Amino acid sequence: MQVAIVDGGREIGRAAYQILGSMGVTATLMASMHELSSAVDARGTPGLVVVNAHNDLSGWEITTLAQRAGYRGRLLVLVDGPDDPALEYLAQFPKTDCVVRPSSPALLVSLVRQMISAESMTAERSLSTPRSANHGILGESPQMADIFARIAKVAVGDVNVCIHGESGTGKELIARAIHYASQRRDRPLITLDCTTIPEGLMESHLFGHVKGAFTGAVENREGVFALAHTGTLFIDELGELSPNLQAKLLRVIQTREFSKVGGSKPIRTDIRLITATNKDLKAAVEQGTFREDLYYRVAVFMLKVPPLRERTEDIPRLVDHFLRRFSALYGKRVVRVAPATLKRMMTLPWPGNVRQLENFLEQAVVLAEGDTLTDRDLFSGELPGTASPPGLSASSIPALSGLFEPGLPLSEVERRHIFRTLEKVHGNRTEAARLLQISVRCLQYKLKAYGRNVATDSDRGLVPSGS
Repeated sequence: MQVAIVDGGREIGRAAYQILGSMGVTATLMASMHELSSAVDARGTPGLVVVNAHNDLSGWEITTLAQRAGYRGRLLVLVDGPDDPALEYLAQFPKTDCVVRPSSPALLVSLVRQMISAESMTAERSLSTPRSANHGILGESPQMADIFARIAKVAVGDVNVCIHGESGTGKELIARAIHYASQRRDRPLITLDCTTIPEGLMESHLFGHVKGAFTGAVENREGVFALAHTGTLFIDELGELSPNLQAKLLRVIQTREFSKVGGSKPIRTDIRLITATNKDLKAAVEQGTFREDLYYRVAVFMLKVPPLRERTEDIPRLVDHFLRRFSALYGKRVVRVAPATLKRMMTLPWPGNVRQLENFLEQAVVLAEGDTLTDRDLFSGELPGTASPPGLSASSIPALSGLFEPGLPLSEVERRHIFRTLEKVHGNRTEAARLLQISVRCLQYKLKAYGRNVATDSDRGLVPSGS
């Protein structure tokens, strides 16, 4: 795989470039995103572009310049910290990973090598698996077999699809499966989550805005309808849109035109629309909170995703998949769950669905000391009854409490895990770094990014209240 490193004069990029070159990895060093276009023309499209973001290079500029260069591969963006303003924008783009800037070139090289390895494995799977089945969704139950069949049928055309299911059931995975099985598979897939954007900014995120359109609009910005042009737009949690924005979305679907906030020029859009919701939109129509005409526009094809409690026969395969992934991620050798424990897991209702199961197993792997997970590892001594309890909560399974709640940002998961590890070793940073398999310098950098006074961590509690 070819790797391009964009680093405007900083030493970390240059050093990483030299190390990768000495390892036989084809790498190109560029001073700016503007050089990416010429690099693509001269050497072919790199499989990975590493961008060392800084104050004068916003998330919008990174993605815009990459698209103008014709680049459609994976972006790895190095940011200042978990509060970097570039994160909010970059998170909307597929194949974009953001990490806190490593403290040494060696750490960056290690990260790049992991991504190269992961991409190679994905490519191998793609070559050996038919495209229609390469959806990345796990399940062998009759319910999931029906979902796979529906994905294959609906992917062929451009019909609008609405995916309905509880939180954590994998609605976004299904949207991606439809896109990558469609004729638009080589075009952009842009995702917008209506629950993560303030209502006052939603119109700008949808349609973009012109400079000066409102307070804080210091530059022109493209919305998701423009970014998804010729590709697929996935709007998650559609039921959260306000009535005013529902009307505007309806008009765009009908006319295939929109205008930026503060602009007057109509802009044509060619997108395939996929939406998702955990709400019953029919009931919302009857209650007057969702437009009936918009409902019939977006739900031309309705796809209902079953909750995990209705397909418990899929749990063993999901468990095996997550154990392999997290064991590799955390350097553990956890290979299985004890049969009795697995049987108990299959009796639980999992209200957070696959996402909750994933978070549950991630924490178990982090804390595991052997190669087999048992009741003691998973349920911390408080065993739920074998009959399905009314709900699965932090109180019924303490191992879930506070650390990996469903929907928790990865940066916050990392922060809490680091603090818990430091607490376990009574503030000994050297021992904590050894357990975390990072350098002491890297740990100090992360603590600094989290705003912690590392000199006094050993003298007080490390986990903030509520963590």
